[in-house]
Amino acid sequence: MHSEMNRDERIRRVGTLLPDWFRENARPLPWRKDRDPYHVWLSEIMLQQTRAEAVTSYYERFLAALPTVDSLARVEDDKLMKLWEGLGYYSRARNLKKAAGMIVNDLGGVFPSTYEEIKKLPGVGPYTAGAIASICFDLPCPAVDGNVLRVFTRLTADDGCVDDPRVKKRVEDELRPLYKPGLCSVITQGLMELGACVCVPNGRPKCGVCPLNAVCEANRQEKQLSYPVRAEKRVRRVEYRTVLLLLHDGKLALRKRKNSGLLAGLWEIPNTLAENEDAATPTGAMAFASALGAEPKELLRQTSYTHIFTHVEWHMTAFCVTSNNEPEGLVFRTPEEIERGHALPSAFRPFLEFAKEIPGMTDKENDHDPQ
Repeated sequence: MHSEMNRDERIRRVGTLLPDWFRENARPLPWRKDRDPYHVWLSEIMLQQTRAEAVTSYYERFLAALPTVDSLARVEDDKLMKLWEGLGYYSRARNLKKAAGMIVNDLGGVFPSTYEEIKKLPGVGPYTAGAIASICFDLPCPAVDGNVLRVFTRLTADDGCVDDPRVKKRVEDELRPLYKPGLCSVITQGLMELGACVCVPNGRPKCGVCPLNAVCEANRQEKQLSYPVRAEKRVRRVEYRTVLLLLHDGKLALRKRKNSGLLAGLWEIPNTLAENEDAATPTGAMAFASALGAEPKELLRQTSYTHIFTHVEWHMTAFCVTSNNEPEGLVFRTPEEIERGHALPSAFRPFLEFAKEIPGMTDKENDHDPQ
């Protein structure tokens, strides 16, 4: 029967096999405690590009600080970014606040309850709109992400390229008949759970415990790792950067990035583009310090670190330079003050840890009179 089953039958069987499996095996994640759309929305935005295990503590801390849509709409940007610090893709946080403002100011504080209206919120695409609509409002709106595409293409041995929007749209259409009243939430969450925990993205899937193993065509053919089919990845461009750890009176210089582009509006350790790997030099660092208006005094030490974004790699060389003054346009904070009140992107955090090791760079030491 397995070999004779056609594509439509395989898909139809998901609706009978998946719900009971999910109810018995679902992880007790904090955003599954209820179907409050604010909670589901927040979790889905956090889970973009980020594993559930990493999101849990952020989610709980975020909700403790901003328990309602109204509180999110009114939060100061620096506090919002501090709550988001370490999750990356900071435009997600900015869009959350912008969408919360729309809900409070334009919708009377009531979260939209249709797919079309949910999709109008900033930062919400078809997947997130489908997840909220199906989980919170029991609407027949498939939520198709990478996990679901992996499950579906293995189930049906579908060799369509999952990076093609037309393939994603076709998968949504083929899944929609499974979304029957009362089952929409469990189908969406069940497919997500299956892709995250069983039909996994890296390594061999755990077919022995999969509720769909008897109807999965890739399993029958023993070609699980042939799916999904993806387009060839673009090569990331490489940038070389000189990072300036400018120190004055036990404090480190920070500045805010411009409000557009990569890491928009966030705090950063001053840095500048270098022409190539060899262009990041102590002489260049001292010149950069002078260009910022500093009066550079002494070069203490240097270190290097590489940070990988989706489309670019930053190869950074950092130089610790003391200054006789605090130039305009920069703010100077102790490492502890930065930890408490300034959202510093992950790209710069290794340099903050490096700066902490420099004598005199802690609040405790700064409290003592110089000997």
